This record gives sequence, C-alpha cells and structure tokens, in this order.
Amino acid sequence: MATTIKKTEIQDPLSLEANSKEANSKKRRNGKVPVQGQEERKKTVNHRLTYEKPLITMHSLGATNKYTGRALSSITCPEIDGVNVARLVSKFGSPLYVVSEENLRSKYKEFIQALRSLYPESYIAYSYKTNYLSGICSILHQEGAWAEVVSGLEYEMALEMGIDPAKIVFNGTHKTSDDLIRAIKGNSMLHIDSFNEIYQLESLAISKGRPANVAIRVNMNVGYPPWNKFGFNLESGQAFEACRRIVSSGSLRLNGLHCHVGTYIADSGLYHQAITKLIDFALKLEKDLNIQIEYLDLGGGYASANTLHSQFLSGAAIIPTLEQYANALCQPLRKRAGEFKRKPRLILEPGRALVDEAVSLVTTVVATKRFADGRKAIIIDAGVNILPTAYWFKHEIASTQDIGSPLETVNVYGPLCMQIDVIRTEVRLPPFQKGHVLVIKNVGAYNITQSMQFIYARPAVVLIHNGKADYLRLPESAKDFRHLEVIPDHLQVKK
Repeated sequence: MATTIKKTEIQDPLSLEANSKEANSKKRRNGKVPVQGQEERKKTVNHRLTYEKPLITMHSLGATNKYTGRALSSITCPEIDGVNVARLVSKFGSPLYVVSEENLRSKYKEFIQALRSLYPESYIAYSYKTNYLSGICSILHQEGAWAEVVSGLEYEMALEMGIDPAKIVFNGTHKTSDDLIRAIKGNSMLHIDSFNEIYQLESLAISKGRPANVAIRVNMNVGYPPWNKFGFNLESGQAFEACRRIVSSGSLRLNGLHCHVGTYIADSGLYHQAITKLIDFALKLEKDLNIQIEYLDLGGGYASANTLHSQFLSGAAIIPTLEQYANALCQPLRKRAGEFKRKPRLILEPGRALVDEAVSLVTTVVATKRFADGRKAIIIDAGVNILPTAYWFKHEIASTQDIGSPLETVNVYGPLCMQIDVIRTEVRLPPFQKGHVLVIKNVGAYNITQSMQFIYARPAVVLIHNGKADYLRLPESAKDFRHLEVIPDHLQVKK
C-alpha cells in the first residue's frame, strides 16, 4: 500500500516523478502524490540533474538619496587637463601619479586671495611633509608660498629650493642642536614644543652670543580631540609659564604664537574658536610680560574633498570652502588687530587643502574575481604601499571610458600579497574587466611622502602643463633603492 504525503512536504522538486505528467495530474486532483519505493528512488537520484546554487547579483542604473540625487552612471575621467589618460599610460606606464599644475596653482591663489581680501597681512607657509616632491614645492614657491618644516631634513629641502631662511617656519617635536643652530643663524621662525627645547635653545643662544627669536606651540580645548602631544597647554597655565620662562631667560626673544587644531578639520568654527583664544592669550602676554607678538600661526588641518570612511556624505558636500576657512580666521583678528602693540601677521600652514586635489593616481585592472558569496572584486596594479591614505579615505574612482553598463557593488584590491591591501570596499562601479584603466582622485596629500617600495617599486610622477606631460620623478628600479646597501665580504654569494 502506497503512503502519501502532503504536497508541501515534497523535498525533491526535481525528481522524475515530480516532473512526470502523471504526478502533475495527481497533484491537480487531490494535492497528494505517491512516494516512490526505495529501489525506484535510487534510480531517480542517480538520474537527477546536478543542482547548482543560483547566483543573484544586484545591478542598478544609479543610486538615489535625498542629498545627492540620482546618479545615472559612474563618473568618467578620460583626460587630465586635456591630456588623454590612456596615452599617459602608454608612454609612462601604470600605475602613475599625475599632477595638475593648473589645479595646484589655482588652489594656492584661491586661498591666499581669500585670506588677504579680509586680512592683508596674511601668509601661507606650505606644509612640506604633505608632499615634498621638488616640482610641487617649486610651483607653490613660485606663487609666493613660504615653507613649513618639521625636521632638519625638510629644513634642508627648503633651503635647497632657494627659500629665504627667514620665510621658513620650523615646527616639530625633535630638532637637533645642529638644526637649531642653523635655524637661529637663518632667523627662521622657530616654534618651541617643550620645556626641554627651551633649555636647549637657551644654551645654544648663549654659546653663540646672539639672541634667538622663538615662538611656542599652544594646544587648547576647542571641542576637538586634543592634540596634546604637541606644545604647551593653554587652559592649565602651562603655555603662560613657558612664555614667562622664555622672556626671563635673556637669551631668547618671544615674538610669535602657534596653534595647530588637528587634521582634516571639516568645521571652520573650530578655527574661529582657536584664533579667538590665541588672540586673548597674545594680548595677555603683551600686557603682563611687556613683549610684542609679531605673528599668530594657525597651522594646518584644512580639509580636501576626500571622504573619510566614517562619513555618509561626500567630503565635497560637507567641508568648508577656502573662503569659509579664511572668514573664520580673519574676521576675529581683523576686529581686534588694533588692540595689539603692532598689527600682527597671520600665518597658515596648509598642505592637504592645496595639493590633495591636484594629484591623481592612474591604475589598471589586472584581474577580476567572484567570491563564494557572490561578491565581485577587482585587482588593480596600485596597492596601499603607494596609496596609504586608502586606510582613511573613500577615494573616488573613475573610469577612463564610458562602459555604459549597470553599476555593481565591488571591492577594489591592490596587487600586494597582503589581505589588508584594500583600496575600496562596497563601492558601486561598472563591470570593469582586465585591462580597464582607472583614475583614483585626490591623492596628492601624504601618499608620495609616505609611499614605500614594498613588493613593487614606486611609480613615476608626471606633471601636466599646457597640454604636455613631463616627469617630476622617474619610476624606481631595484637599483634605485638598493644603491645605499652594503654587503660585507663574508656575505658575498660565490658564483
């Protein structure tokens, strides 16, 4: 006697019986079907078609939200300043850093004009650590930028660029005695970071028989995570004690104050708070210590259009304009400049805001993959060894050609043999294939200075000027980064 089960309990919809006309007929009559015998069941299993799990991939023609609207396709970047990107790759190779001279010059002009339109005694000292490639520094110095350095190495670089030592701001937590002596002789703007440095400078100034002009770095509470590793705290009274010690020394002359709020500051109000507090402190020093503060330095930290991983909106949508930064800094000083013994200079130390958007990284897709869970990945020839800021930012990725296909959520990886070599995750891109050339935007800050030879040598850097491309740095080879190595005789490999 055959046993029946409910239709909803059938476990094998691909069985021969389930697909037979007789089974279908029985289903329609009473919703029940006979279960096959054991032998018949074995035959059915042996003849069953191989089952493959279906793969469902989500595609879309765009993404919509209330802030940015609907994106119909991914962005494309076939040219940089009128120069075809594919031709750049053909001539200079991939990966490749590409610098826009036009963008770099215009950013500097925009910032300095915004400052001087409100406060004419404003100056920009370019932050060397952001990107000290000689060609980039030279462009900014041609436009009138001073130099801000944080080590003897960077100080030497600035001198080699032909900068007047008196237009070099020397910050940093560690300066050797030789560094300090050179800066004193050059009448550079020396910013003291600790009491140890005060004692060191006192001794050096006495030994050289000449007073040294100095400033101190001040850290303060402005509602941002405190950068209290640096300088002297304002609220605790430490900064005032440091200034009093300097003034009483007889060998040092305090003529400036410096404050650096932080990095990637997307709230211009923090600068308004910082300069307001610094003005109050400077006026107190002039009154209580009978000195003259000649300049206020509000450091760097001004953001670029890059987007932090923690941000929902794009960086371009939330960061202040250069005019807004300038207004936050200049208006308070403009109103109170007359309270000083002499109108002080305003110095800023931007880096990222000047160079980040002027540099792109051109790269090529070398492989595509599909993970077991259905996600797609692409591998490019540029890794985190030359794009370390990928750990912090969701860099914008553009195709050099319009593929014209729906977007897909993919992960983008570099070529390094490391699982952490991740350029972007969960980014919506067209279905790129091997050989597609991409452009990663806004990479001018900290990538070239922090890049390293790891598994691959560092690529070339080219400058776009008047529709032409010229080398700023040649691509490296193994000989370039091994030429300083020495192999003792007993380690020589015998041939």
